[in-house]
Amino acid sequence: MRWAAQTVDADDGALPGLDRAGLVRSVQTPEFEGITFHEVLCKSALNKTPEASKLPFRYTVNTFRGCSHACRYCFARPTHEYLDLDAGHDFDSQLVVKTNVAAVLRRELARRSWTREHVALGTNTDPYQRAEGRYRLMPGVIRALAESGTPFSILTKGTLLRRDLPLLTLAARQVDVRLAVSLPIGDHDLQQQIEPDTPSPRARLDMIRAITDTGLSCHVMVAPVIPFLTDSSRHLDELFAALAAAGASSTTVIPMHLRGATRGWFLSWLGQEHPALMRRYRALYGRGAYVSPEYSRWLDDRVAPLVERYGLGGRKLEHREISPVSSERGREDAGTVVAPTLF
Repeated sequence: MRWAAQTVDADDGALPGLDRAGLVRSVQTPEFEGITFHEVLCKSALNKTPEASKLPFRYTVNTFRGCSHACRYCFARPTHEYLDLDAGHDFDSQLVVKTNVAAVLRRELARRSWTREHVALGTNTDPYQRAEGRYRLMPGVIRALAESGTPFSILTKGTLLRRDLPLLTLAARQVDVRLAVSLPIGDHDLQQQIEPDTPSPRARLDMIRAITDTGLSCHVMVAPVIPFLTDSSRHLDELFAALAAAGASSTTVIPMHLRGATRGWFLSWLGQEHPALMRRYRALYGRGAYVSPEYSRWLDDRVAPLVERYGLGGRKLEHREISPVSSERGREDAGTVVAPTLF
């Protein structure tokens, strides 16, 4: 694998030279059947997003690379190809763990040049995926950010966040803390097909309630909306009603985009499970990664009344496509993404 070719000069914060000073060990354990953890010592924790991205945040922290949630549509899948791993099964099962990320982050935040800009977590892979229960990286990350006076946000599907709610509540007394839950699919059976190793919709609704019970607000990313599967009036109405009942403060709605290898991975599943939709997907996406402008407008028109009805608005729906320019092939936050309005 190209891992061995990385050097300590690599600046993506993930793989600084595994055969010389980075790779600690590769681990398989019975409680994580089928998953291999590659424990590394990262050189940097803060990732700076490319200037051309125009994202609403400049810095991110990713504690893992790869994600066991196994969401068919995950836009981060192509980042695994830089490791000579595939964007399909390997992305779900070969996880890079930055075991020293909290210590490195604390050191970076202590620099005199650090201006305490907002830091986003969960922009690439989920910091509260199941492996966080084993490695417990987030408490150290949260403390480092709060104690340095750095505002931060977390986006997750993982209900492990509930473990850290007391810590997050304390952090919110020191800095601006913004929490968001990703919940795009309300139908349990469909969720199990498309997001097979994520917590159930009910578990995530319970987490939203737990967050709001602490006095913190909770934004919800209804993203991605999957054309012809989760965009019906009934599905969206039931989902928005459940979000409002759970205490969600606001939502962002984004239609699914299929960038790079993610397109093939998702469409292979679609062809097996919903072959009748393949022709409609070819018409909707063409050869690109994004739905047609007509579909985006149609979805806006369908969602806007629901946002108003359930009091989940306060901001205009956004489908702005951002195309960061970067020569760093392995950079975790490079590539075309959809900028949410959360931050």
